[in-house]
Amino acid sequence: MEKMGTAIGGYAPDFELPGTDGSVHHLFRYLERLQAVGVVFMCNHCPYVRLYLERLKQIQTEFQTQGFTLIGINPNDADRYPDDSFENMREFAEQHQLNFPYLRDVTQDVAHSFGAEKTPQVFLLNRDGILCYNGQIDDNADQPEAVGTAHFRAAIAQVLSGQPITPTYIPPIGCSIKWRP
Repeated sequence: MEKMGTAIGGYAPDFELPGTDGSVHHLFRYLERLQAVGVVFMCNHCPYVRLYLERLKQIQTEFQTQGFTLIGINPNDADRYPDDSFENMREFAEQHQLNFPYLRDVTQDVAHSFGAEKTPQVFLLNRDGILCYNGQIDDNADQPEAVGTAHFRAAIAQVLSGQPITPTYIPPIGCSIKWRP
């Protein structure tokens, strides 16, 4: 099967998706006012998402005053995986006190357009909507204190300071996205 999605250096697909906060979120609106946007494909039930959740919230806290936001998107098939229903997403966002928007990609079009494969998988966009980084959050899912390289954090810092991103891709670790049949 040919891999689809946005290539590094390509324009990220625009989207309008409903959020657990009751609003509709439009990528272009974020890009109009921010220096960088991180999109993380995630879900409620993936053990890797749960391992990374506090780190994602820390990244949002650390960079939000520097013109950055993180946006979580759940593309999983909620018919086969009811834990990922929109109602359960609302409960998940509240229970875990998410400090970033959590959106629902019911059609899975956004996940396909980005080329998402795993949860969690991050995509970093600069203010022009160009994909600068894709992949892992860091190199140690199990032990936050033992992280050797915080790939996503480093990429965000590089984009915000106008430096080139290296590396631009690290294969994501996590659960496969639960595609609709």
